[in-house]
Amino acid sequence: MGKQQTQCRRDEDLTGQLGTRLRHFMHLESTSATLLVIASLLALAWANSPWSHGYEHLWETVFSVRFGDVGLSMDLHHWVNDGLMVVFFFVVGLEVRRELAVGELTDRRRMVVPLIAGAGGLLLPAMIYLLLNPSGEAARGWGIVIGTDTAFLLGMLALVGPAVSTQLRIFLLTLTVIDDIVAVSVIGVAYTENLEVGPLVVAGLALIGIFVLDRVKVWRAGPYVLLVLIAWVATLGAGLHASIAGMLAGLLVPAAEPTRAQMEVATSRFRAFRQSPLPTLQRETRDELTRTISVNERLQETLHVPTSYLIVPVFALANAGVDLRNGVLGEALRSPVTWGVVAGLVLGKTLGIGGGALVATRLRLGRLPQGVGGGHVLGGAALSGIGFTVALLITTLAFDSETLQRDAIVGVLISVVLASALGWVIFQVAARFLGQRDAALPKLLSPPVDPERDHVYGAEDAEVTLVEYLDYECPFCARATGTANEVRDYFGPRIRYVVRHLPLTQHPHAELAAVAAEAAARQGKFWEMHKHLFEHQNELEHQDLAGYAGVLGLDVEQFLRDLEDPALAEHVREDMASANASGARGTPTFFVGSHRHEGRYDARTLIAALERSATGETARLGIRSRR
Repeated sequence: MGKQQTQCRRDEDLTGQLGTRLRHFMHLESTSATLLVIASLLALAWANSPWSHGYEHLWETVFSVRFGDVGLSMDLHHWVNDGLMVVFFFVVGLEVRRELAVGELTDRRRMVVPLIAGAGGLLLPAMIYLLLNPSGEAARGWGIVIGTDTAFLLGMLALVGPAVSTQLRIFLLTLTVIDDIVAVSVIGVAYTENLEVGPLVVAGLALIGIFVLDRVKVWRAGPYVLLVLIAWVATLGAGLHASIAGMLAGLLVPAAEPTRAQMEVATSRFRAFRQSPLPTLQRETRDELTRTISVNERLQETLHVPTSYLIVPVFALANAGVDLRNGVLGEALRSPVTWGVVAGLVLGKTLGIGGGALVATRLRLGRLPQGVGGGHVLGGAALSGIGFTVALLITTLAFDSETLQRDAIVGVLISVVLASALGWVIFQVAARFLGQRDAALPKLLSPPVDPERDHVYGAEDAEVTLVEYLDYECPFCARATGTANEVRDYFGPRIRYVVRHLPLTQHPHAELAAVAAEAAARQGKFWEMHKHLFEHQNELEHQDLAGYAGVLGLDVEQFLRDLEDPALAEHVREDMASANASGARGTPTFFVGSHRHEGRYDARTLIAALERSATGETARLGIRSRR
C-alpha cells in the first residue's frame, strides 16, 4: 500500500489535523443522532396512535425485485433490516479497514487499552443480562446488550460530551470496532439456525473476489460494488443475516494512502489538460485523480451521508414502534428481559469499559490517548450503553415471541435515555471536579519559537509566523509539494518560516536525514541541505548524505563526525518531544503563529490563515525574545 512512503500525510487524521473533515463528520454524527431520536419518537407516537394499523401495514407491505425467473421478495420491514442495514454494516467495515490500514489502528500498541476495555464492555453486560434471565427463550437475548450503536454514540458525544473531544472520539471509535466485529459475529453464529451450503459458497466466492480485486490493484469502485451485491443476495439465500456480508465486504475493500508516484502522475495529467483542454485529457485527468484516493475512502465519502441521514433513521422508524397501550408498558416494566437489557447496557457497559480501561492502565499494559482522562473514559463508557441499532436488530433475531421482542425494545429505548443522561452527568462531574474538560490534543506551540535554537527563514520581527513539523521522507511536507515556496513568495519579507523535525517511525531514514540537516547547519548550510534532502527523498542512506555534503561544498569529514554527534540526535529528539507537547502527530503539521492549524494545508488555505492571524496577535505569540 506504500504505507512507509505515504502514511505521513494523514497519520494523524483523527488527531492533530482533523480540521474540516472532523468538523464535517462531527456535524454529521450529531445531526444523525438527532434524526435517530426524531425517527424513534415518531415511530412510538405512530404505533400508539389511532392510526397504528397504518404503521403495521406499511412495514408488512411486500416488495419484489425480479430478473426473469430469479427474484427477491420481502416485506418492507425485512428490506430495511436485511437490505438497507447491509449498507450500514458495509460502511462500518470500510471504517474498520481504513483505521487498520492507514488510520489510528496502524499503531497496534494503541489498541491495547481499548481492546481490554472493549472486552469488559462485552462480557459484563452479557453476564448481567444472563444473571437476570438465566434460562428459557429469554436467555437468548444476551446478544442484545453486547453491541454499541457507533453512529448514535458519536452523535451523543458531540451533543453531551466535551466541547472538543477528538482524542476521546478516537478511543471510543477503536473500542466500538471491537464491539461491531463481535456483534456481527454473534449475529452470524448465535442467531443462525439453518444454513444453505450452495448460496454460502457463492457468498464466499464473492468475498474472495473482492480480495482478489485488491491484490490486482483494481481502482474502480464498480467491480467491488457488484461483488458486494452478489455476496449480499447469496448470504440471504444461505440463511445468514446479511449484516455479515456487509461487514466482511467492507473489511476487504482496500484502503491506502496515495503514493508519491500517483500524485506526480495526476499532477502531470492536470498540467497537460490545462495546456490542452481536450475531452480525452479531461477523462485521463479525472481517472488519475480518482486513482489517487483508495476505493475504500471513495465509497465511505459516497455512503456516509445517506447512511447517517436516511438508512439509520429509517431503520429506527421501522423498529422502534412499539404499541405500549393496554397495559403493555406496565408489563414490560415488570419484565426481567426489559431490566436485563437496561442493566446490561447502562451498568454493564459503564462498569465493564471503565473497569477494563482502569485495569489496563494500572497494570501498565497501555496508556490512554493524550488528553483523555479517567472521567472522559467513564463518560464515554456510559454513552456506549446506547445499543440502539445493533440491539434492535439482534432483538428481532433473538426472540420469536412478540412479547419478549416488545419487552427488549422497551429496554433498549430506556437505555438510550439513561445512558445519555448518565454520560452527561459524568462529563459534567469530570469537568467541574477533576478539571477534565476538553479531550483533545494540545493546540499551542510548545515551546515557542526560539531564534537561537530553531531554524528560521525570515526576519525575527516578521508580521506572520508559520511553523512546520516535517519529515524528510514525507512527500506531502511543504518543501516537497512546493507549498512553502508559494507561501513565502506571497508574503515576502512579511513572513517568518520555521521548521522543526518530526521523523515518523514508518520512515526508516527520516531521523538520520534530520540529523544530517542539523550537521549541515553547523556549517551554515541548513536550508541548502533541507532543500537537497527533499529533492532526493528516496535516496537518504548514509553514503547518499555524505555525497550531498560534498555537492553543497561542506567539509565532508566534519559533516560525517557531526552526523555521529549525540548532541544533534538529541536536538532532533527535542523537536519530537516538542511535537508531542504541541499536539503534532503526523507530518506535515503547521502552526500559524502559536496555534496548531487544522484541516487543509494547501498554500491557498495557509495563506488565508496567516492573513487572518496578521489582523490579531496570533502570529506574535510564537516569538520568544532573545533577551
